[in-house]
Amino acid sequence: MPDPDQQPASDLGGFAEAVDGTMYVVTAAAGGRRAGCLVGFASQCSIEPPRFVVWLSTANHTYDVARAARHLTVHVLGRDQRALAELFGGLTGDDVDKFARTAWRPGPDGCPVLSDVRVWFTGRVEQVVEAGGDHVGFVLSPAGPGAGPAEPPGPLRFGDVRDVDAGHPA
Repeated sequence: MPDPDQQPASDLGGFAEAVDGTMYVVTAAAGGRRAGCLVGFASQCSIEPPRFVVWLSTANHTYDVARAARHLTVHVLGRDQRALAELFGGLTGDDVDKFARTAWRPGPDGCPVLSDVRVWFTGRVEQVVEAGGDHVGFVLSPAGPGAGPAEPPGPLRFGDVRDVDAGHPA
């Protein structure tokens, strides 16, 4: 007999809530366009060679720019950076130039690097993974030095931003 307290395998909501994953801002540049979005699905996916995967919503403006980009920059938001999460998660690049509202500098191929984020890296897009859902994975290999503090702040977590309304409906 099934345990009534056990959630069904098809419902990842409780699992995802318990994990309370790190929040990232992923930026891209291609064809004279810049884009960036708040991302909650990302992970290291290989040690040798080093690889990291970020999953972008296909409904998102950043997805379209990322498909044409050779590099993406992944920024780890600190707990004190909710305003950046709201900017990159609550507004869509279809309507707003998010980069006019925050400090940044160009990285490889013009990929924006957010000046106020202490932990980040830029990766070369090695592979695009279409898993049949509403997000597509971009497998990245390190493309030069990133940045990380000697004592990193605690990361901003999903639970810290769950009330931010998506700038682009899913």
